[in-house]
Amino acid sequence: MSLGARWVLLSILFGAAVGARLAWEWQSDELEKQAASYERQLAQKDQAHSREREATAAAALDQLKVQQAARRDLEDRLQAQDQKHWKEMNDAQQAQARLRDRIATADLRLSVLVDAGSFAAQGCSGGVREAPGAGGVVDGALRAQLDPAHARRIIAITDEGDRGLIALKACQVYVRETLKI
Repeated sequence: MSLGARWVLLSILFGAAVGARLAWEWQSDELEKQAASYERQLAQKDQAHSREREATAAAALDQLKVQQAARRDLEDRLQAQDQKHWKEMNDAQQAQARLRDRIATADLRLSVLVDAGSFAAQGCSGGVREAPGAGGVVDGALRAQLDPAHARRIIAITDEGDRGLIALKACQVYVRETLKI
């Protein structure tokens, strides 16, 4: 091979090597540009995802605050209702205690209305006398006074009934209040 052909071949090889090197550099630059572009896209997605998580967390916190406020409001209403129930129960117990004391000291006597027609039909008065004066509810009605022991039992029964009604009312209000939520 002649020297001129060798130089041509060498210059072709050198040109191919330089071309390959330039192609390699160009491709590396393109890959770096793509990598940088992908990194920017991933960073933007990460930021968007972070903002979305923050917004979701803020919404959850806001809802939690609303629920806590509703719970505090319910607790306040129930506490007020409990205080009202305790006052009603205490008042009823005091009234029953005063009534028991008045019956025990004979300051107050319980009596019942008696059907005068049934006693007259039986032909006996049964020790029943008419109520004295204007203190009666029904004019001319016959009344029989109860024994103090029976009166105390009746008062005890009505006391239990009153407490039961007050407790039932408190339970109904509690259920209504808790169902409002």
